[in-house]
Amino acid sequence: MSNPILERDPADPQKRKEAINPVLKLVLELGPLMVFFFANTRGEWLAQKFPILTDFGGPIFIATGLFMITTVIALVVSWALVRTLPIMPLVSGGVVLVFGALTLYLQDDVFIKMKPTIVNALFGVVLLGGLAFGKSLLGYVFDSAFRLDAEGWRKLTLRWGVFFLFLAVVNEVVWRNFSTDFWVAFKVWATLPITVLFTAVQMPLIMRHSVEERAEK
Repeated sequence: MSNPILERDPADPQKRKEAINPVLKLVLELGPLMVFFFANTRGEWLAQKFPILTDFGGPIFIATGLFMITTVIALVVSWALVRTLPIMPLVSGGVVLVFGALTLYLQDDVFIKMKPTIVNALFGVVLLGGLAFGKSLLGYVFDSAFRLDAEGWRKLTLRWGVFFLFLAVVNEVVWRNFSTDFWVAFKVWATLPITVLFTAVQMPLIMRHSVEERAEK
């Protein structure tokens, strides 16, 4: 049976067999963001080394163009490895391409700055909306890492839904009140650690509702 284009339902046992190595998955998800940060901080140097990049514009526009390219590469590599596309990176990548294209075409960095707001707000609304209909959609993201009972997925989905909305608000505050360089640095060196810390704080809940943990006991 051929693989579906989008990743399987969390309840499908075949999904675990198709999971990408966690380290490689992290590289594919964070790689484009690190390229974006590097290109913004070293935009002028890159333009001197590769004059064709000047077609994009200044450093933030070079960073945007490379962000778009590496995002597509990450999705292609993911597809090549498991022949399915992860839903959340796919949605995020779609927003990157749309807002990145607007940024380059209009030479206005407001659009790429709004991208995290749109993506995080979208994820937050989808997760909380799914709960309203009795669906814990977070399993699409974390089911390959651990297995929880229904109550655990519900609580974790609620927390992540609220957290995504929090990130959307924070992004709006930062890009509207600080410089572009500060926003880029905050996006990489503050948002990521905050997300890691938030994830770590959820571990007690995960352990309490872990199906595998209960089976061992």
